[in-house]
Amino acid sequence: MPASLRKNSLVNEAVERIRGMIEQERWTAGSRLATEAELITELGVSRTVLREAIGRLETIGLVQVRHGQGMFVGDPDSLAACVRLVRTAMAISPRDLLQFTELRTAVEVHAARQAARLAADQDIAELESLCAQMDLEETTDEQAIRADFAFHQKLIEISGNELMLNVIKVLQEFFLAAMAQTTRRPRDRDVSRPLHQAILEAVRVRSPAAAEKAMQAHMEITRARLQSSVSSGQGVETAS
Repeated sequence: MPASLRKNSLVNEAVERIRGMIEQERWTAGSRLATEAELITELGVSRTVLREAIGRLETIGLVQVRHGQGMFVGDPDSLAACVRLVRTAMAISPRDLLQFTELRTAVEVHAARQAARLAADQDIAELESLCAQMDLEETTDEQAIRADFAFHQKLIEISGNELMLNVIKVLQEFFLAAMAQTTRRPRDRDVSRPLHQAILEAVRVRSPAAAEKAMQAHMEITRARLQSSVSSGQGVETAS
């Protein structure tokens, strides 16, 4: 394996293991993590790999580094996390997002079909909750983006395809950054709401064909507006 791929694999593994530690220990925002030296020893990685992994976790707000104090569990909804999210988003070009959307479409259309076949009542209730959270007036744009991502990730989780779910987790930072750049500010809920409600309703009535059609329509709108942005060289406004 080329050195660059090997390093990326190690970073991805470190990200998932640190995320796992936080989830398994049920640490809350502000909890202190192990020191850099301790994590290097526990994870068996180099300082370079660990720092890159911590950087990714900082981007999504899961870890906060306080210089001179150490590393702590972050608050993904904090203002600092939102600023990092937007800053990361601005570094991704519409052309890159257009290519990424092709991958996302293939994954999500399949996931929507499977979710309509396999969703339990509890799964549907969670999807309903996430849709409601996206639409609350008091929900900030960044919080809505995270709820939006969670909605799409939940569909993939319901599909039962572990490989696709792992791919999405690895690419989570890219998903969130892409959504941040391609979501109108303030968020246009009149566009976003019917797109997600159509997917939810298809899953609720257990219609794989309707779920596929609804997700395809969602992705088509995203792709069309990204293509328009690439052609014009202007910013992007679309629904995540």
